[in-house]
Amino acid sequence: MEIIKTPKVENVRMLDRFNSKKPSIGSLYLTTTHLIFFDPDRKKETWILHMHIASVGKLPISTTGTPLQIRCKNFLCVTFLIPKERDCHNIFLSLQQLSQPLQIDDLYCFHYTASNEDLSRSSGWNKFDLQAEYLRMGVPNKYWAATSINNDYEICDTYPRYLYVPSTATTSILVGSGQFRSKGRLPVLSYFNKNKAAICRCSQPLSGFSARCVEDEQLLNCILRANPASKFMYVVDTRPRINAMANKAAGKGYENENFYENIKFQFFGIENIHVMRNSLQKLIDTCELKEPTMSGFLNGLESCGWLKHVRAIIETSHFIARAVEDGVSVVVHCSDGWDRTAQTCSLAGLMLDPYYRTITGFQALIEKDWLAFGHKFMDRCGLIQGDLREVAPVFTQFVDAVWQLTQQFPSAFQFNERFLLTIHDHVYSCQFGTFVGNCEKDRIDLRLSEKTYSLWGYLANHVSEFVNPLYRTDSDQLLHPSLAPQAIKFWRGMYNRFENGVHPREPLGDILVATKDHILSLEDHVQLLLKRISQLKELLGHAETPSKDMDSVMGDSLTGDDIDGFDTNGSSKPSSESVVESVRDSGFGENDTAYQDDKDLEVKAHALKIGEGIDSSALQKLMDEMDSVALDWKTFRNMKECPCSTPFDHFRRKFHCWCCGEVFCIRCIDKRLCLPGHLTKRPVPVCRHCYKELTHTNSIDS
Repeated sequence: MEIIKTPKVENVRMLDRFNSKKPSIGSLYLTTTHLIFFDPDRKKETWILHMHIASVGKLPISTTGTPLQIRCKNFLCVTFLIPKERDCHNIFLSLQQLSQPLQIDDLYCFHYTASNEDLSRSSGWNKFDLQAEYLRMGVPNKYWAATSINNDYEICDTYPRYLYVPSTATTSILVGSGQFRSKGRLPVLSYFNKNKAAICRCSQPLSGFSARCVEDEQLLNCILRANPASKFMYVVDTRPRINAMANKAAGKGYENENFYENIKFQFFGIENIHVMRNSLQKLIDTCELKEPTMSGFLNGLESCGWLKHVRAIIETSHFIARAVEDGVSVVVHCSDGWDRTAQTCSLAGLMLDPYYRTITGFQALIEKDWLAFGHKFMDRCGLIQGDLREVAPVFTQFVDAVWQLTQQFPSAFQFNERFLLTIHDHVYSCQFGTFVGNCEKDRIDLRLSEKTYSLWGYLANHVSEFVNPLYRTDSDQLLHPSLAPQAIKFWRGMYNRFENGVHPREPLGDILVATKDHILSLEDHVQLLLKRISQLKELLGHAETPSKDMDSVMGDSLTGDDIDGFDTNGSSKPSSESVVESVRDSGFGENDTAYQDDKDLEVKAHALKIGEGIDSSALQKLMDEMDSVALDWKTFRNMKECPCSTPFDHFRRKFHCWCCGEVFCIRCIDKRLCLPGHLTKRPVPVCRHCYKELTHTNSIDS
């Protein structure tokens, strides 16, 4: 590729600000998709996706080389010391072009082949349907109906095709309101609660200092009357009042209270995208202090205002959720209705509805409130070259706010921190087409479902990595987060994720998941052993009835007299016919996973009749069942690398093989198999060696 003039540089140093005396020394490789650094002594690979790169800078030349600093959108900051200035300059120019594509077609998702994933191109694209999500909420109904007014995106090209509005609102009312709202984003339904209160979203009105729109007033009145249990409703303007007043000079602004009846107006102080962009940059500078001190870090954290902004988003969302819980409908807007409105509507839904706190539900929430309703991911994430003033960390703030809720309610969410980080990183990576485009219409025009892979399909393949072991399904109440200053935390796992030495050696969540999996494996194995013992007792005639309670069956024991009663001539043995009937009546049908095992026992019963006894194959099968499940799992502690030499660090999760109990990285435990020693016969993670051994054994047995 012409852009890449220097594909490889030797003797490159990767500098660590916490360990400057022992830098990593290795080779730097530049490919069409990644910048890769490999340190052969430490067996460490650092992969940097070009689409993750936010900025590339050449620092002043030193006596040992030219420093190249790379800052990434996933908060990785790395500096490479390149011996020759010419090589550094070539890589600098290449990265500038590769990290900022000119055209959408140059994005990574259009060239990604998923060669290392068992993933079909169609997987995940049809997982969520907007109409099905509204149907889950109970819409359409007596008060809310679907409208075809935007089928061709004529009313609003940044809204979804299917809109839900009050059933009493006529087409003329909808059209008139759309013309009075910025970008045509008229008030439509976002969330419908079981108590008939609703969250609606829109953009600011084009009211200026005195303009009014009768149709818009009628539409808000229709929304009010769609909730017969309440005599008023709220209009929440997420902006500071002074910002909303300033927009009046541009012919926009906010609703005039004199024209809207039975409506209470509330302003909140969520700042605009420019303030948020500057705030995040100050936070990054604080996290990258060359000589970090306690006072320097705390002062920087205070002055950047990032936690204050996150708190403001949570506060606004909690007000909306609490109003809906009290039976009052809410209309939410900011300026254009695709940034702060998306943040607060989705967070309020998360607080209200336990479905959105599940892995599948959270993805549906993003599909509805962010993708379908037109958050400008292309512009806000800076995926292609464009106006830098449009770039803002809107989605990053949303993910941070969700993480804050998971910290305050650790058992209310099915997903863990890794799930949030994975979604956040892939919004910027463009590895999948899910977040490409600024609205639903853009994604249809780009034919993304035909040309790219879906992030939801990838997450479905790795769902075991994202499960919160503390999750409780009975956590269905409204979440009331604390807004006290000490309750809003700095998210070290996001903003200092790649810093060595500042994270716990083993994440508590990973240890809990491993412990839970180990218990499940042992319980499954115990159930199979209990079943085998019961079958053997029935076979030997020591169970009084096949349907006898398992506890009483296991309470029986073989005495010396019992053993002496079985002579070699078989005179005291039960008849093979009764044994066969016992096996047949043991409660297992032909579709049962253990049916074939029971057939084997039936064959052995016939063998008893002719005096051949139980042959070695049955014993071998029993031994295979017992040996296929690891009773002891190796501890994560002091596991520094996988057997494949991949080093373990704080963001590479360790996995156990359920067969041998050893610890592996994700690449070495990509197989799933049904273990003979498990009763449920459900596929579980196994390493490649155990996979080969078990499949080889099964092929011989068959």
